[in-house]
Amino acid sequence: MLKFVFSTSKNIKYAIDKHLRKTLLNTLITGSYSKHKGFTIIELIIGIAVLGIITAVAMPTLNQFLVKMRIDNEVSQLYRLVLSARNSAINMERNVTLCPLSGTNTCTNAWGGELSVFIDLDNDNIFEPANNEALLKVKPAIQNNDTLTYAGFSRITFAPTGQLSAALNSTFVYCPQGFDDLGRAVLLSASGRAYQSSDIDNDGKDEDRNGNEVDCP
Repeated sequence: MLKFVFSTSKNIKYAIDKHLRKTLLNTLITGSYSKHKGFTIIELIIGIAVLGIITAVAMPTLNQFLVKMRIDNEVSQLYRLVLSARNSAINMERNVTLCPLSGTNTCTNAWGGELSVFIDLDNDNIFEPANNEALLKVKPAIQNNDTLTYAGFSRITFAPTGQLSAALNSTFVYCPQGFDDLGRAVLLSASGRAYQSSDIDNDGKDEDRNGNEVDCP
């Protein structure tokens, strides 16, 4: 008797489980597919048109944003390089020169190229490892199409006092290709202190400390 009851209960349980699985499967199928219809051709055309308009409006702004990021990164690197050169001259009590070096380790006017900071013991604008002159820091070249100028000079030399050996105010000007209004500058005073240009009057163009706009050559 007990065996019959157990067998009957087992059959009922199997039938119920089978029914539940079937019901669940039907629910998943109808819920997943019958309620989600595809896009019509008109909806696709409208969607593509809207996407095209958004892209056309956003691309110039995005491009300018990326250019600004590149400029800020380059100017920040240059500013830190100048600070490093000046601090090294003061701490080591030696003349320290910052310039682009040629293949013969002579300072040149190619400021857009790789920039080097080195101890210039004899102040001759030449990096001479054989004379115990040490290379302290190197900054990579800027992007090929951009320009970096430095007041026509071929070097910056800091005396042990931290002052510029030329005792003249001078300026780096960084200009990105095709975006002359976004030019920025790093300004050096005769005391050797460096300053970054900024947009003082919020007109979209950087100015120096005297309020003069940074002009790209």
